[in-house]
Amino acid sequence: MADLLLELGSEELPASFLGPALDDLEKAFKAGCEAARLTHGPIARYGTPRRLALLVTQVADGTPDLQKEMNGPSVKAAFDAEGKPTQAATKFAAGHGLTVDQLVKVTTPKGEYLAARVQEKGKRALEILPAVLHATVHGINFKKSMRWGDVDLSYARPLHWIVALLGDEVVPVVFADVKSGRQTRGHRFLTKGPIDLARPGEYLAKLRAAKVEPDIAERKAQVKALVAKAAERAGGKLLEDEALVDQVTNLVELPCPVVGTFEARHLDLPPEVLIQEMKSHQRYFSVVGADGKLLPRFIAVSNTPVKDEAFSVKGYERVLRSRLSDGRFFFDEDRRLRLEERLPKLERVVWQGALGSYREKQVRMGALAKGLHAQLKSPAKLEHVLRAVELSKADLVTSMVGEFPELQGVMGREYARHDKEPEEVALAIAEHYLPRGASDGVPTRDEGALVGLAERFDTIAGIFGIGKGPSGAADPFALRRACLAVIRVTLERGYRYSLREQVSGALALLEPKLAAIKRKAGEPAVLDQVLDFFRGRLKALWSEAHRADVVEAVLTAGFDDLVAAHQRLTAISARVKQPEFEPLAATIKRVGNIVAKQAKDVARGAVDPSKLNDAAEKALAQAVAGAQGEVQGLLGKGAYAQALDRLTQLKPQVDAFFDQVMVMAEDKALRENRVRLLMQVSGLFETLADFSAISA
Repeated sequence: MADLLLELGSEELPASFLGPALDDLEKAFKAGCEAARLTHGPIARYGTPRRLALLVTQVADGTPDLQKEMNGPSVKAAFDAEGKPTQAATKFAAGHGLTVDQLVKVTTPKGEYLAARVQEKGKRALEILPAVLHATVHGINFKKSMRWGDVDLSYARPLHWIVALLGDEVVPVVFADVKSGRQTRGHRFLTKGPIDLARPGEYLAKLRAAKVEPDIAERKAQVKALVAKAAERAGGKLLEDEALVDQVTNLVELPCPVVGTFEARHLDLPPEVLIQEMKSHQRYFSVVGADGKLLPRFIAVSNTPVKDEAFSVKGYERVLRSRLSDGRFFFDEDRRLRLEERLPKLERVVWQGALGSYREKQVRMGALAKGLHAQLKSPAKLEHVLRAVELSKADLVTSMVGEFPELQGVMGREYARHDKEPEEVALAIAEHYLPRGASDGVPTRDEGALVGLAERFDTIAGIFGIGKGPSGAADPFALRRACLAVIRVTLERGYRYSLREQVSGALALLEPKLAAIKRKAGEPAVLDQVLDFFRGRLKALWSEAHRADVVEAVLTAGFDDLVAAHQRLTAISARVKQPEFEPLAATIKRVGNIVAKQAKDVARGAVDPSKLNDAAEKALAQAVAGAQGEVQGLLGKGAYAQALDRLTQLKPQVDAFFDQVMVMAEDKALRENRVRLLMQVSGLFETLADFSAISA
């Protein structure tokens, strides 16, 4: 066995390209080795702006011999009446380099057939790897790629070198006008000339000696540690920003942070503006004091240590000074107009072609928010909610948001405060976007939560209504994120409403827009599509913390009230872990199986007491009648754990019923009455979950 190194060296790649490109490389290499039957050990991935690399351990010396058996014509078709080979047999044999008498007879479910047994000789790894690595190198799908010189192939940036080493031997690989060898490159400015590699095991040590850290995780740790120390030198602490750390990590091969300053007068700008100005264009880290407020300091990470740090810092400061001056200009100019004066412009800003402008969207949002406010009996003032809806998108036509779309909502909040709008309105304008991602919190007040829910219901219903819902990995309107936001806001704020009613209401408001949309024959109704979409998101989300079969059981019983569904899930998940749950589940499943088989022939209805003959069925009927009221009361209070405990008390009577009563009696009236009794039992449990879906 030997180790394998594959490295592709190029001009500097965009930071966002590294992760996906390494994914493609590893996936293509594994697929190629699997198809060629070449085994290998763990794969380590390395990447910097100038290189993508795989270091594969324990690559097998070759593949073993393989005997293949290929079926041919049936024996009947292979020989004529006199037992002589037909053309079908001779052609099949010749195709595999055999004679007919070298073929064997095999028995299959379809009868007796002729088969060819062929020995395929194994190959050395060095015979296999050129084709595997060729496919690997050509299997990267960059978001954008380019051509250079007169080559026909494209890559993200011009390619300069390829290292392909198996042990101490070079594996021949060609991409465009670059051929593989054993020479890599160190840091662009701190080393000179190529670096020879005798074998893959030298890769890490020689690159590190050449001022390059190829391990992304190690380089990220260096960035975090060095930037944190730099922030301490600046008299504060680093403002945590994991996304910026990831980006900077993929922009440098040797992180070298420097500390710079900006004019303190800019601190009167909203902190989000300063942070975004430093982050978006310059990739600078912000520094905060002990009170959490921004300091007039920043940390820039260079790819090269400099002899005169002061001179270097002046360059960073000069660029930022210009950016902050632009930001101040935008901020001052935007405040010349009140937010409400910008509303007419929203009539000319298209949200989605078939669904109209942002102004039209706001009208629908207002109606949905008003309905939610009433249904939830929210303590928030309705006038504040509706005012927040009206102004929620006005900042989209400001200069600041035009420059920094990430500041949507934040600038609306600041401009609303400047306009002396109520604080509840200003806060709602910013918070209705929350949560933007998994790390965000939800709105702190009802005003922002209601506006955010209204917007997302309109978005989800509208996009599904025009037939542009998510497909596979494609989700151009971020509906998955919107759906998860609805779920999180609803659960964390404890909102009890009907999901079906909200989606139906959104679709009703959109009907004038959707009326012209043509539907495919047999396509599910839009309402059903949206609810199924929510079901899928709930299952994926809840299965991270609960057993998948329990999640499925709860969702099958209904999820119209998201809070109630989650509470049922929590209660049942806790009981599933207890030893007494398994026999209970078995009993419930037995009831469900009988009910399912008889559902077509026996309609649900009241049990006839006069047809209860056996003591066991009378006892069960009495127990069910006693439990029904109590269970409904507990469900009404949201006491799902207690409701399950109360239903569990029916188990002895159900078991006795099965032991002593013949459900499928010959007397039809008696049989149907007993099935209806079991339907009542099943119905009680179905209010909590479909227990047949739980693997006890």
